[in-house]
Amino acid sequence: MHLPLKGFRVISAEQYGAGPYGTMFLAQMGAEVIKIEPPAKVGPDGKRRGGGDTARMVGPHFLRKGESVYFNAFNLNKRSLTLDLNSEEGQAILRKLVPTCDVVANNMRGDLPDRLGLTYDALKDLNPAIVCAHLSAYGRDNERAKWPGYDYLMQAEAGYCQITGEPGGDPQRMGLSMVDFMTGTIFCIGLLGALVDAQRSGKGRDVDTDLLSAAVHQTSYPALWYMNNGDETQRTPRSAHPTATPSQMFKAADGWMFVMCQLPKFWDILTDRMGRDDLKSDPRFATNADRLANREALTKLLDDEFVTQPMAHWQELLAGHVPVAPVYELADALDNPWLENIGLRDTVEHPDNPELKILASPLKFDGQRPPNRAAPLLSADSDAILSELGYDEAEISDLRAGGVI
Repeated sequence: MHLPLKGFRVISAEQYGAGPYGTMFLAQMGAEVIKIEPPAKVGPDGKRRGGGDTARMVGPHFLRKGESVYFNAFNLNKRSLTLDLNSEEGQAILRKLVPTCDVVANNMRGDLPDRLGLTYDALKDLNPAIVCAHLSAYGRDNERAKWPGYDYLMQAEAGYCQITGEPGGDPQRMGLSMVDFMTGTIFCIGLLGALVDAQRSGKGRDVDTDLLSAAVHQTSYPALWYMNNGDETQRTPRSAHPTATPSQMFKAADGWMFVMCQLPKFWDILTDRMGRDDLKSDPRFATNADRLANREALTKLLDDEFVTQPMAHWQELLAGHVPVAPVYELADALDNPWLENIGLRDTVEHPDNPELKILASPLKFDGQRPPNRAAPLLSADSDAILSELGYDEAEISDLRAGGVI
């Protein structure tokens, strides 16, 4: 399969979620992504312990030799190079790598890229076309640069927690770390934009994004409603859309489903297929504005109808005509046969598990999803990468003994 980023080389000093999630897209699109991880430390007893991306130690589930299942969600198709960037020898290796690469990425705390020489100013003399991509919690150019930060904090500060949940309830975060995933995706977009320009102009640059900026940007149209009209979007019962109705959860005989009449035509189709001309002709529900003003009454009438039949009935009646979906438990969502039909579930061979189940890329190229490899074991590619740079076995052995790799 000819992948669009084949031939491009990316080195990424990354850990945990947001940055690795973004660079995994690059690796799945064919780029050679070299993941830089801190080497293990030598203890008083002479044994090496720890090291690697923090995500390698995230439980509760591990493969046979202690490798984290969590780690494989963010690091498919990559290579692993352990490297102490705080050491002179580590910096020397980095500077040998940069001329062979197109991108240097990181998702470090905002003050660290400058200190560790990961910026365009630090590397442009080695490779004028190098793109230096930075993902931090709060940015690199302000008084919060040294602050650590995580997804849940951003959900809190960007207003997500207060806008999520049932009216009158406690603030709620999203069930997944969506700010990490959104920021990683934005990071990837900015990186690719800068890379396209570098390929044309021969000149690279720094490109930055941060968790809080991405989180606030995703407030989108409610942000504009507030900034321009003073309209602060509030929670709605059953996760209803703030302006379109009926567009919310309803309970069928055997569970919840989401029905979305975002457009006027879907209200007409819904009432037609349900055989409820009385609702269609009711003046309280004639327009979306009318339905919104009478949402509570409409919800009660639709509840009484939907609860008479199981979800399968409504899915068969409405699917393809009115936007509708079952509200699945996570297990049901992942066991949904539809995922097999579209090839979104995949299996890769890992040294600790020959049939490790993963999710395939959501992208397709020429109608096919890109192939996957399991995430690398810690330092799995260090010797090979250093050999490519001209280090011999004795030099590599010395670097390892010194804790540089």
